[in-house]
Amino acid sequence: MQPQPPIPAPAEPDGGLPVLPELAARFAGAVARTGPEPVGGAPELHRAACGYWSRRGLPARPDQIAAAPGAQPLLLALLAAIGGDVLLSRPCAGWYEPLARLAGRPAYHAPVPAECGGVPDPFALLETVRRVRTEGGAPRALVLSVADDPTGTAAPPELLHEVCEAAVEEGMFVVSDETWRDTRHEPHGTVLLSPAEMVPERVLVLSDLAGALLPSGWPVAVARFPDTQVCADLHARTLAMLAAVRGTLSAPVAAAAAHALDEPEPVRARVAATARAYRAVGEEAHRLLTEAGVLGLPPLAGRHLYADFSELRAALDARGITDSVELAEHLTRRLDMPVAGGHLFGDAPYALRARLPLAPLLGADEVQRLAAVESPAPLELTRVAEALTGLAEGVGELSRPPGS
Repeated sequence: MQPQPPIPAPAEPDGGLPVLPELAARFAGAVARTGPEPVGGAPELHRAACGYWSRRGLPARPDQIAAAPGAQPLLLALLAAIGGDVLLSRPCAGWYEPLARLAGRPAYHAPVPAECGGVPDPFALLETVRRVRTEGGAPRALVLSVADDPTGTAAPPELLHEVCEAAVEEGMFVVSDETWRDTRHEPHGTVLLSPAEMVPERVLVLSDLAGALLPSGWPVAVARFPDTQVCADLHARTLAMLAAVRGTLSAPVAAAAAHALDEPEPVRARVAATARAYRAVGEEAHRLLTEAGVLGLPPLAGRHLYADFSELRAALDARGITDSVELAEHLTRRLDMPVAGGHLFGDAPYALRARLPLAPLLGADEVQRLAAVESPAPLELTRVAEALTGLAEGVGELSRPPGS
């Protein structure tokens, strides 16, 4: 099995909202702190992260926490510290594989099961591990996502447990990307457990706060390490990697991050309102695509919808669209939104899959999106209704021969 060449990570569409006044105040209050923050974060941020995870059933001490300016440098440091080959699901977030390669770690994909994304099928995972070892590889890390980008799905607990047990039995660490766990569209209807609750001694939890708690321009990510000596050594090596690339936070962003992790009422209210708005447009967008013959699971978390256009292959061929690269280019032009082809997430180009962002359906800028988030009925807003109509028309055209 030969590893594929690195693939570029897609640019994330701007789905931001105006910054909360409380977070802006914390940011402004720390602008005079010009000295560098400690590598891995300061005690205030560590304590806030411990409280955040304790409220989710994952108690931690400050010495089990590491912070970095974004999920990318933190995952890079983690993979470099763990060593060995990296196992990923197919599809997976577009930035996982390039970072594995940057860390000098070969990356291999195992397909996801039919019912969700974010985790590989357990049997496919074991078969991939066997093949990698047969060819001289040494799988050491499995990166998965309990609330997944790109598919917007959440893995059922029983499946997640089976996957994690299989990985641990094969001697791997599990890196659980939980960036989108707080963006579940129906928090009380979607059961979501962390792998760290299932196999606590082998799971490192990673969360990018810009996914739900902070503006996208204030990059902060935190990681929780297991309470073992082996993982204490991993923690030390991760901090050494961050120090080598000066992966430290700015004081204003760190101050805002600590306040966001404390989850005061304005932060909780914004997170809940945003999830409700994305649920509304996500369900409607999924319905419209299904009516046009496009396959895909309904989004349950996050800000994207992953769509499979393979049922429209004949009509797409007539338009000269033969792979996900051409499909994404066409949809980006036609829908006036940044659509990313499935090839960027590990899927084969001929699979005709694409990730559609939901943020543009809520509004073209922060003000419009905030109005949709604060509305009790976002689908009744003129801007949102027009965007959904444009989506239906643009996708519907692809199910018909050109000129019809």
